Amino acid sequence: PALLLATALTAQEKKEGPIQDNSFLVEEAYNQEAGVVQHISTFTRYRESKDWIYTFTQEWPVFSQKHQFSFTLPWQRLGASLDGKQAFGDVALNYRYQLLGDGDAPVAISPRFSLLLPTGDEKTGYGRGATGYQVNLPESFMLGEAFVGHFNAGATRTPQARNPLGDKATTQDVSLGQSLIWLAHPRFNVMLEYVHARNQAVA
Repeated sequence: PALLLATALTAQEKKEGPIQDNSFLVEEAYNQEAGVVQHISTFTRYRESKDWIYTFTQEWPVFSQKHQFSFTLPWQRLGASLDGKQAFGDVALNYRYQLLGDGDAPVAISPRFSLLLPTGDEKTGYGRGATGYQVNLPESFMLGEAFVGHFNAGATRTPQARNPLGDKATTQDVSLGQSLIWLAHPRFNVMLEYVHARNQAVA
């Protein structure tokens, strides 16, 4: 019985494989498998302003792993040192296409397009006041059997964005990200991540 149990556990571990969704700040290039729905929660707090933002993302495969739909709901507190108000921000609707590879391939590429809806109140600084468009190119690659890397390059454009005073302008944001993951154990990863973002606001 002990031998059979060990064999079963080994087979199960081999079938499950290592952790794939193994980045926090950088987007991996692996779409969800058919029948698998993923929930992602993030919380970011800014040290100086005490502002924070919480986001909830749910990812759904569409018929197959080739296509994936997701949405992101932001709940945030801005100007915390003034009034501590909390409110929804702009909701994102996301579509990703598995262009190359998957979780078992040495290289995977999965470009994403997002529609940013003006659901936040721009008069209080909780939204952009206009529909925005975002593209991101995630690439994941194996570095031998012990390391995985994830690279991101993205841009966001919001025509006719508005500030709390009602001024309008087109804003353009860019972002770059890189992570290096050490697969120390099938259920334990060590991560090093770096993200650079440059954002514009209507002045």
